[in-house]
Amino acid sequence: MASVGRVTVTLPMDLVRDIDRREKDRSKFVEDAIRHELERRRREDLLRSLESPHPESLQFTDEGVEGWMRSLPNEDADLVNANSGKPVSWVLGEGWVPGSE
Repeated sequence: MASVGRVTVTLPMDLVRDIDRREKDRSKFVEDAIRHELERRRREDLLRSLESPHPESLQFTDEGVEGWMRSLPNEDADLVNANSGKPVSWVLGEGWVPGSE
């Protein structure tokens, strides 16, 4: 069994009743809800990052995958296959678009 931690959460009574009507295992329900919300927020953060990338990441778009791969340590050289995927370019104001500049 995975290690667990105990957390005390205070919820409005009507919400507790709604949970109890639908689920026998209150802890499992709360765990699933938290995992779902964390995943939603990760996706939201990723979309925000794609819409407005960090300035340092723009330098990598100029170098391309091959340039970035050359900067990797030798033992990591086999982590990326430059021949897979689809070419994209960053267009200011539009984001990532198919094709290369």
